[in-house]
This record gives sequence, structure tokens and C-alpha cells, in this order.
Amino acid sequence: MEDDGSTNGGESLPLQTRPNEEQENVDGVGLGSLHDTEPDHKLTAPPALTDAEVVQLQIRVIALENLVIALLANASEAARGQARELADYILPRPGFTQHRSTLHAANQMNHLVERANHLCQVTPKIA
Repeated sequence: MEDDGSTNGGESLPLQTRPNEEQENVDGVGLGSLHDTEPDHKLTAPPALTDAEVVQLQIRVIALENLVIALLANASEAARGQARELADYILPRPGFTQHRSTLHAANQMNHLVERANHLCQVTPKIA
């Protein structure tokens, strides 16, 4: 009997639990068939960013950081606590590789929460 992918270790899986051949990412963009062995095109590195593009990205990051700080400043203490917990969550567990970028990201998240806390103390909340 030919294996059609509907069995798992000799047991038949119900239709709703069979693995999908087509996968989608969180944005709903198809990622292609799991059985593709040859891509339609070769993956190439994206072109290097120009200085102007890097500056624009820096400006956007600064703007987003300040928006996050403003939102956190008006959020509840529980919401700021969740942000701190998320920062702790992305830190590598003991015994796993410590990636510098991940460590910096977690530290930056905590720093944003602290800046929001400072803003809460300086600026009275508007009802």
C-alpha cells in the first residue's frame, strides 16, 4: 500500500489532524509545499542598504520606541509587568547559547519599561 502521508506510525490520523501540505506564516503568506525539493528560484542575499535607508530605519526605530514608551506609560502596572516578563522570556535558558542580540533586546525591553515608569512619575495621567 502506498503511503499518502495520512498515517503516523501505522495509525490513521483523522482528517482535521493531518499535517497540511501547504503551510502559511502568521501573515497568511504561503510558504510552499512541504514536499518541494527544488525551489523555483535561487535565494540570493538582499542588496546592501544605502546610508539613507539606514538613517530612515534608525528614525523609524526611535519613533517606535517612543510610541511604545508612551503606550506603556499609560498602561497598567500589570501590562508593564508583562513586558518585563516577556523580556525575561526571550533571554536564553541556563545551559543554552547566549546570543548577544537577544541579550541586548531583552535589556532594551526592560529599559523601555523603566523609561515608561519614569514618564508615569513625571507626567500626571489625563483622564
